[in-house]
Amino acid sequence: MDISGKVAIVTGAGAGIGAALARRLVAGGARVVVADLDGEAAGAVAQSLGADAVAVGGDVADDAVIAALIERAEAEFGPVDLFFANAGIGGGPGLDSTDAQWTAALEVNVLAHVRAARQLMPGWLERGSGYFVTTASAAGLLTQIGSAPYSVSKHAAVGFAEWLSVTYGDKGIRVSCLCPMGVDTQLLHGGMMPPENAEAAELAIKAVTTAGAVLTPEQVADTVIAGVEAETFLILPHQEVLKMYRYKGSDYDRWIDGMRRFQAALQAPAS
Repeated sequence: MDISGKVAIVTGAGAGIGAALARRLVAGGARVVVADLDGEAAGAVAQSLGADAVAVGGDVADDAVIAALIERAEAEFGPVDLFFANAGIGGGPGLDSTDAQWTAALEVNVLAHVRAARQLMPGWLERGSGYFVTTASAAGLLTQIGSAPYSVSKHAAVGFAEWLSVTYGDKGIRVSCLCPMGVDTQLLHGGMMPPENAEAAELAIKAVTTAGAVLTPEQVADTVIAGVEAETFLILPHQEVLKMYRYKGSDYDRWIDGMRRFQAALQAPAS
């Protein structure tokens, strides 16, 4: 995949990884629709990128907003070549997470991807090409200490990306799944959970920041574009995640026991 001349949609692009992806795509010669729930933030990113980017505000889990993104891309630049399902939210803590927190996490982190693929796939299959990039998380391969909705929804995001690739990979459709650990974004710095779940949020953040380096969004974006150009399914900005994933698969019970010990160490009072 050569991104030059391609048309892309990036969701959750008002800041963080999404904004960095939009900048990297435009720098590589692509034209981009910058989408975000925060329309002003999306507009600021698009404006900074000049004529090769436009902004659309709205909830990207909403079918009507997804349709609007695709229509805007086609009107401004042409048929969509790449869709980056990057928007994501945290969730609640554990079993005390509310149904509303579960629903929100599943809507944004999973069903937004399903609805986008549903709308894009007919055109892509007709053209015999298209590229869907899912932003999941290392939590989708391993787990997320401190947040059940985030962990479960990210597992589902990985599973859906796998299914897309298996189902449509022989028909010209390419799929990549991004699974980073710590990235210096708002989600890491207080966006994981609502304020009333501060203790669980602190545990979740500590689990991420002690497991490996915290990368910049720009570092992640560079890795993503390299992965897309190579048409790699699993994109891992933190290479240690692969080692952890292999360890998990080699002895599931031992891995779970190790995660319990890791959780207990994180919860232990500071000496």
